[in-house]
Amino acid sequence: MKKIGPQLQTLTSRLANTPVDFLDEPRIGSVGRLVVAALVNDAFKKYGHQLSIDELRLFEGVDQATDRNRLKLVSLAVWLLNDAWFAQVDLQSSELLTFLNASITQLAESTKANKCVEDSDRREEFARYFLARLDYRPEGESEAQAKDRLSALSSTERQRLLDESRDAEKRAREIRQALARKAAEQSADKWTRE
Repeated sequence: MKKIGPQLQTLTSRLANTPVDFLDEPRIGSVGRLVVAALVNDAFKKYGHQLSIDELRLFEGVDQATDRNRLKLVSLAVWLLNDAWFAQVDLQSSELLTFLNASITQLAESTKANKCVEDSDRREEFARYFLARLDYRPEGESEAQAKDRLSALSSTERQRLLDESRDAEKRAREIRQALARKAAEQSADKWTRE
């Protein structure tokens, strides 16, 4: 988050006012109306980049269960990319593609797209995640402040901490059980020697 980005309020307001066209059901097979690959293609053209057919296929849905939320989040990210502030910066094709594909896929595992529009904390989380993955921080915040606030809001960070906590508890339980077995074995050995 080395670069200073737009004001956070600008992005959260933009998310709250997402047009219904961007909230349409993504096209997955023959279901849905919004062709997310076309949105992505238009966004890349706006920034002077051209995606290959294979790259655009990353934004075509195959499975309703796994792709629906991801494609809705991509649609919201494209809506934010259309903010006037981003027209003045040089967004590179590779960083945009990585963000819209890999970063959004990761976020989709823990964050529902509709919450990013309806819930103020999720709007802030999405805006901060969006900026951070493009190496920006909200205007008026230091890098440390931006990181702290994103960590406090982040669903993915919360999930990571929960997973680490569960793993640590499992390791501690295994160690306690191993120590109890060893103590029992030593006790049994002591009784057999006497």
